[in-house]
Amino acid sequence: MTRPFKLLVFLVVLLLVSGGSLVAVWAQRDDENPVTILGPWTDTEEEHFEAVLRELGIPFDYQGTAAQREVLLSKVQAGEPPDIAIMPGVGELAEYAGQRLLQPLDDLVDEDEYGSPWQSVSRTSDYVYWVPVKADLKSIVWYRPGNKPAAAPAPMESWCIGMGDAGASGWPGSDWIEDLVLQREGPDIYGKWALGDERVPWTGDAVRTAWEAWAGLLRQNRKATGHALRTDRRGDPDEDRNGLLFSGRGGCTLEHQGSFAPAFYNEHPVGLADSAPLLPGGPYQVRAHEVTGDFAALFSDRAPARKLIEKLASAEGQRKWAEFPDVFSANRLVQPKSGRIGDAIAARLTGRGPRCLDASDVMPPALRDAFYEATLLTMARIAAGEDPDIPHLLADLQNIKRSQPTNSASLRTVCSSASKGARGSA
Repeated sequence: MTRPFKLLVFLVVLLLVSGGSLVAVWAQRDDENPVTILGPWTDTEEEHFEAVLRELGIPFDYQGTAAQREVLLSKVQAGEPPDIAIMPGVGELAEYAGQRLLQPLDDLVDEDEYGSPWQSVSRTSDYVYWVPVKADLKSIVWYRPGNKPAAAPAPMESWCIGMGDAGASGWPGSDWIEDLVLQREGPDIYGKWALGDERVPWTGDAVRTAWEAWAGLLRQNRKATGHALRTDRRGDPDEDRNGLLFSGRGGCTLEHQGSFAPAFYNEHPVGLADSAPLLPGGPYQVRAHEVTGDFAALFSDRAPARKLIEKLASAEGQRKWAEFPDVFSANRLVQPKSGRIGDAIAARLTGRGPRCLDASDVMPPALRDAFYEATLLTMARIAAGEDPDIPHLLADLQNIKRSQPTNSASLRTVCSSASKGARGSA
């Protein structure tokens, strides 16, 4: 009898004699392994998030990457997904849930702690599959001190714009289009478009006129448009990524960016204003504020992973996370720290006005990616002095939309006017 065969017989006998205790040992060793987490935060944000994870008291192995969509897909295809994945938006996670790759969180998350519109996207029709562990505000503009904008559309020369982002270049352009649809048409039309309702197609007036208004801004300065196309949205890496306001094109004083932007300003003082009056074709009244989130989902049923996501989503875990600058929580039991900018953001996140989730974040990934690419193509053509051919671009997006499964069956709405929402600190 060969040695490997003797070892196999020994293990089988041991398993039979122990009454399954060997399986229990293997399971115990599995539970002792660190919880693997894939998330979007790198550099300083990664250090802050890992500090929160350490306080939760569960061993972990965190991987931060700006290309988490691609990294997660490769891990899933290899059969080795992380225990927990944190993704911006739910469109991608909805596909994994449809493939039965996610574990339900119903017994781990108290939905009552999360106000709207977060509850509307916390679940599919049957189960809770993800929870927002960080919230951010959009539909805002940052400006340099001493350059407070007038309540009127700003020229292209005033805007600091960067379209580059590892793994997702083009999304800053989608933010412009989304904000224009929201402020021009209101939450009802915006929500129908985001969820793929045939009554608001890509080729319809609501989206087309918003896209044309944005293209009109870009045409004002082809050189600045070309610069924006080649610029990273986080700023110049040769200038320590001071953010676009402080390392961008000379003379620009405004940035249409979410509440996460100051993480790249290196503590430079900035001002904050609503975007609606400044958007091209305006001024518009503030119809609503767009919001976005980073959502945690569970690929593993391991006990430590379940416990970690439960702690992270709890009010206590969210308070620890929201102690850091520029971090806001969607858990409505978390009180924001005082501060001029923090108060301004919290007031918009928790105020009476409607809040709508980022439209591209709830779209199927193929449509979302095509949306990003279409904004890049629009800019490239304008920078080259060509006609962007917006009707053709939108027709292509409409065709892609028709080929994709809709999220409207699992998401009730992306907008809400409820007064209780996200809170946070700054």
